[in-house]
Amino acid sequence: MSTPVHSTVGDQLAQLGHTNLSDVLAKACQDYGDKPAFSCGADTLSFNELEKRADAFARYVRGPAGLEPGDRLAIQLPNLLQYTITIFGALKAGLVIVNTNPQYTPYETRHQFADSGAKAVVVLDKLVPLVRKIQGETGIELLIVTSLDDFANPEYSCAEDDEVRFMQALREGEKLPAVKPERDLDDLALLQYTGGTTGVSKGAMLSHRNILSNVLQATNIIRPGDVEYGNEVRVSPLPLYHIFAFTANCIASVATGFHSVLITNPRDLDSMMADLKRHRITLLTGINSLFVSLMAHPEFDNIDFSHLKWVNSGGAPLNTEIAKRWQARTGSVVREGYGLTETSPVVVASTAFTPYKEGFIGRAVIDTEMRTVDDAGNETPRGEPGELLIRGPQVMQGYWQRPEATAESITDDGWLKTGDVGVIDEEGFLKLVDRKKDMILVSGFNVYPNEVEDAVMVHPGIRECVAVGIPDEKKGEAIKLFVSLNDPALDKDAIIAHCREHLTGYKVPSTVEIRDDLPKSTVGKLLRRVLRDEARAAAGAA
Repeated sequence: MSTPVHSTVGDQLAQLGHTNLSDVLAKACQDYGDKPAFSCGADTLSFNELEKRADAFARYVRGPAGLEPGDRLAIQLPNLLQYTITIFGALKAGLVIVNTNPQYTPYETRHQFADSGAKAVVVLDKLVPLVRKIQGETGIELLIVTSLDDFANPEYSCAEDDEVRFMQALREGEKLPAVKPERDLDDLALLQYTGGTTGVSKGAMLSHRNILSNVLQATNIIRPGDVEYGNEVRVSPLPLYHIFAFTANCIASVATGFHSVLITNPRDLDSMMADLKRHRITLLTGINSLFVSLMAHPEFDNIDFSHLKWVNSGGAPLNTEIAKRWQARTGSVVREGYGLTETSPVVVASTAFTPYKEGFIGRAVIDTEMRTVDDAGNETPRGEPGELLIRGPQVMQGYWQRPEATAESITDDGWLKTGDVGVIDEEGFLKLVDRKKDMILVSGFNVYPNEVEDAVMVHPGIRECVAVGIPDEKKGEAIKLFVSLNDPALDKDAIIAHCREHLTGYKVPSTVEIRDDLPKSTVGKLLRRVLRDEARAAAGAA
């Protein structure tokens, strides 16, 4: 899989000869065979075992399940070995995967199932009642049902005619004729739905080429000798239904022969600590809030981090102070990345090839162009903020069944409008300033919440924080800060004093609210939008 950095992604794909994503597993079996591919709890699958079971799944869905290449298959599971089998089995069968958050409400699930036109779903047994509640408003015809302990205690029978147990599907599939992948690089592989923070959740259409290109872009940031393909152990707490984990912790990990340890419930920190102790970990993928939670756990300093080479952070902004604390406690560097659902997702990464620049994420991965523009679409000078635009082989084909939204997001010459405000310096390093919609206008001055939050987090007594804008008669908008604490003795006056020490006057929060915990999404991202809407509603009612 390792290829020269100067090669283009197209050249590398040609060298590999891959025509679709299922080729990744086939190649991994040749290279790594009986080495462990995925572990979850006490269960482990080798690359060969994964291929055998994925092949059985592919045979079943193309046989008794009646699905055809191009049909959509929803997956509604936490991180389990069954998830990895389903992914590679579906890809081999030529299906289009629809990743679905298992913590979704019926409303959210209904939208995603109906919008995608999914004909079947692989679902956790305890979620079957939810699917039944909304099934009549969707195209779901078959439920493939699994349980958390299906490997230890497999079940094979179902009471309903339109249900089949996951293990029974594999058992039946083993007896059926083989299927060959019938998808090419530019065929659709994945419908990955956006978080829906700016209107209805939309399905980003990611092709086999998009994801394979991004896998190659991600592996090209690894310096020769930094890792040993086939002999690394990577802990994967981020859910595979999230695009970063799907590409990095599933597809790319198979391509590189990494042994991925899946964490089913990263909020169960005691269980995760046990996994960290059980394995000789060399790599870890996480998110800012997870690093905060892990470092607060009483067993954290009893973990052996001596073999940990580095940590990847993706899915949400990494706080500089948290990264420093992590490195001080573990000795390992946190390498930040930036990407979007619409870019498969990796766009920018901090790598061993590039010098560290505090406050900057890194440079664009190979074959990726970046520029920033003002509100009129004019390119802004290097060092000046503007909306970040991206162009590269990882950029999606468009939004599923939404040509108008696609046209609004992707220019005629292929530039994706990210909606993020960024600064690109003279050396091509990216600093992500903020989302355009999150900018706070204080007395005519632009204030970006991330800048305020970075300054606040320098204080060791602060655990997490979120800055939002609220209406203010004099200033237009004022800044409200929500915090959770490491030091319960810390009060609002001390926090404001700290802000005054580190921020220009107009950037200092007017009000501070201390909470035990701040709201987060199911992947651990702090929900600024929830707090912003709540704060604005309260300010309007005052």
